[in-house]
Amino acid sequence: MTHEEQIHPIQRQILRSLLFYPERKFSELAPGVSSDQLSFHIKRLVELSLIQKSGEGYALTTAGKEYANRFDTDPARMAIERQPKIGVLVICVAKDGGETRYLVQQRLKQPYYGFYGFMTGKVRWGETIEETAARELEEETGLHAKLTHVAIKHKMDYASDGTLLEDKFFFAFRGEDTSGTILGEFEGGRNIWLTKKEIMKLPNLFDGVSESLAFVHNDTLQFLERKYTVEKY
Repeated sequence: MTHEEQIHPIQRQILRSLLFYPERKFSELAPGVSSDQLSFHIKRLVELSLIQKSGEGYALTTAGKEYANRFDTDPARMAIERQPKIGVLVICVAKDGGETRYLVQQRLKQPYYGFYGFMTGKVRWGETIEETAARELEEETGLHAKLTHVAIKHKMDYASDGTLLEDKFFFAFRGEDTSGTILGEFEGGRNIWLTKKEIMKLPNLFDGVSESLAFVHNDTLQFLERKYTVEKY
């Protein structure tokens, strides 16, 4: 489905009805809806491969089960539930002449254009969090590293008027023993190794960077959760 919000309310009603039964008869799918209307919307759902003929009635297809299971099942709402984004956060650490340096990225795409922080990336369908971390690290930095899962961060970014802009869960990894040739720049950002002192002097620093520097060296898995009002987006 590319335009899920365009599903007709009667079609939502049919899908919700089938969500709670293995199959249902035509007359049970949407009580109160005329036969002509019901036939039209059933035909449309069949075309979308969301329902199929089954025995004496209709049932959800595999795609239909996945789609309908995302509804807020409150009959008064019947909307697709929005859920937080899931991603990884990778903090690469290296010793250089007795100093500890961290791999920092400057974001050169919207939103948060120009902000500095640590590498992040979205978890793809069917991908483990460690696979995501390794893939994103290679794609955005050209590096490989020993990865250790050190934290889970739940971060909610709000506008000054209270509007929720982003709701994100990050699985945070420490990256050590890096190898490969670093990409100085890539589409959407640039990479640089910096000390903690240098990082904290950067302009437009992402909220939570100092927090990440505190937990990255801890081998006890951390859970952190916070709400944050953004100044720029």
